[in-house]
Amino acid sequence: MSTRPFWLAGTAATGDTEITVVNPYTGRPAGTVAVPTAAQIEEAVAAAHAVADETAALPAHVRADALAHVSRRIGERAEEIAQTITAESGKPIRWARGEVGRAVSVFRLAAEEARRDSGELQRLDTDAGGTGRMALIRRVPKGPVLGISPFNFPLNLVAHKIAPALAVGAPIILKPAPATPMTALILGEIVAETELPGGALSVLPMPNERAAPLITDERLPVISFTGGQFGWELQRRAPHKHVTLELGGNAAAVVLADADLDWAAQRVALFGNNQAGQVCIGVQRVIVEDAVHDAFVGKLVERVEALGVGDPADPDTEVGPLVDEAAAERVEAWVNEAAEAGATILTGGTRDGVTVAPTVVADAPADAKVVREEVFGPVLVVQRVADTDAAFAAVNDSDFGLQAGVFTRDLPTAFRAHRELEVGGVVIGDVPTFRADQMPYGGVRKSGVGKEGVRSAMDDLTYERVLVLTGIDL
Repeated sequence: MSTRPFWLAGTAATGDTEITVVNPYTGRPAGTVAVPTAAQIEEAVAAAHAVADETAALPAHVRADALAHVSRRIGERAEEIAQTITAESGKPIRWARGEVGRAVSVFRLAAEEARRDSGELQRLDTDAGGTGRMALIRRVPKGPVLGISPFNFPLNLVAHKIAPALAVGAPIILKPAPATPMTALILGEIVAETELPGGALSVLPMPNERAAPLITDERLPVISFTGGQFGWELQRRAPHKHVTLELGGNAAAVVLADADLDWAAQRVALFGNNQAGQVCIGVQRVIVEDAVHDAFVGKLVERVEALGVGDPADPDTEVGPLVDEAAAERVEAWVNEAAEAGATILTGGTRDGVTVAPTVVADAPADAKVVREEVFGPVLVVQRVADTDAAFAAVNDSDFGLQAGVFTRDLPTAFRAHRELEVGGVVIGDVPTFRADQMPYGGVRKSGVGKEGVRSAMDDLTYERVLVLTGIDL
């Protein structure tokens, strides 16, 4: 098995150590990747710093053409990339193929945004003191970016780091999750085919502890992190940097009395479990109005038990393994802890190695981990509430606030949900797991700070610079 090189300032390189990537389902090696030395990490940072001005000054068509090339090449290599995602993460191949399609869109959207990012003209003669003056407001990069991506979307969440950075002309050093670096390295290879300066991108797989110097390096003034609660530690270590954090949550789906129960049960069952629950906005808490509670829960359990569980390489599999056995053991322990405290397990609750059976829990205590924390596993926790008031209060009774879904067909209730729910996004008529890659994406409280989504991320990586023109007859 050959060792995959990493990408150091656009050039393939090898270091003095390797990471062996393990297929979570089979337990066998999926590949090996080279790990950069401390000197090579320094070389990557120096290269990003050195080309920052050049990259920022690239014409829009150069940046857009490079991004369009990446989008096209991902599409051409779609099956190879999907198979790599499945091999290293255990994500069922049907969802891996969907992830590849989304990454194609992310780079296409970034190419489009790079072409239309023209700034804003603002006339200043709205007051007498501004007569004869006009402002041109443009956005410029804050500087090179350190992107840190998680294991659960080893292509698309990498794309959400790299594409917006290159679109605005900001060099980026990408540190993929140690468990799933191979897909990111394919993306690095594709970017290396473009005419962008070499230092515009480095993809550096490494153990987490080796990345510590990057967090405080002043030549990387921006950090974009997706992952767990360790993100707050990044902010503490680098208080003078611009830090964007997407830290997940325990997303709620509300099922109100006027909902289509069959549709709601189908969507909640699938998107609470589809990637073994390892999705930041996967359904975890299911808050059901009393009038339809019993009917809905019966349908939900039936749908959950019908899900295809097993080998992620099988196209019929909907629920695969967790990323490793430690994660599966933790999920099992949390479910058992809730049961010991009085919760009822309606289905599932068992573990076979790295695979946890899709689980539905009822009557969990309010302080149980499966309610309060992010399970990040195939576990749905059902809560009965009296009415809409109680349902919305239950959604907000959380330390997190990423997204929420509300199954209702009532328009005033939809607008009320948007007004009252303390989350970054509200999805009406569907699960909170829906995400379009162009829309703003991010949460409040423990779910993080800042927004992703291509345009929002481009704004986040830049600042407004104003040019005032004087002596103009308007």
